[in-house]
Amino acid sequence: MSTGYTYSCIGQRAVVPREDTRNRRVDVLGAQIVGTRRTFSCRPPAGRTTPGCCWSSSADLAGLPGGAAALGLAADGLDGQLPVWARPRPCTVVLDNASAHTAKAFKGRREQLTKIGVGLFYLPPRSPELKDIELVWRQAKYQDYPQRAQTSTNASGKAVDQAMNHQRDRIRQSATNRVQAA
Repeated sequence: MSTGYTYSCIGQRAVVPREDTRNRRVDVLGAQIVGTRRTFSCRPPAGRTTPGCCWSSSADLAGLPGGAAALGLAADGLDGQLPVWARPRPCTVVLDNASAHTAKAFKGRREQLTKIGVGLFYLPPRSPELKDIELVWRQAKYQDYPQRAQTSTNASGKAVDQAMNHQRDRIRQSATNRVQAA
């Protein structure tokens, strides 16, 4: 975030270093994995968040060997035979209604995902209270982000990485404590 105001001594001008604010946005794809053990996965996309990068991230989370590139072969098989690969246990990927998640390129793969045992579930629009990951984003943004104003894009990226790693460690520790308590 850019600095909106600052203080200085009387008679002196405050100088706040900053660079051009264009292209300073740092996107992060995150997933909270719930199952036998809770964990948090995040990664910065290579550029803007697009349906393609959300798609490949979902394929990685589902455990598809070869990632999103292998989905057609895994689901349709060779010459229309049975699927080459299927998950041993069904998996459901819960998505909000972000534009990248509702794009035709993303939804068009739903049949292939179903064949290999991965279901897509869309939450109702404008319902952040149903998304557990919103709590993670809130803590990362307001508690773990070390400094609100950054002077470069690299510094912003490093600060976001630090906040995300802290959240991942916090979730893993919480899961470990829960298992030990049980």
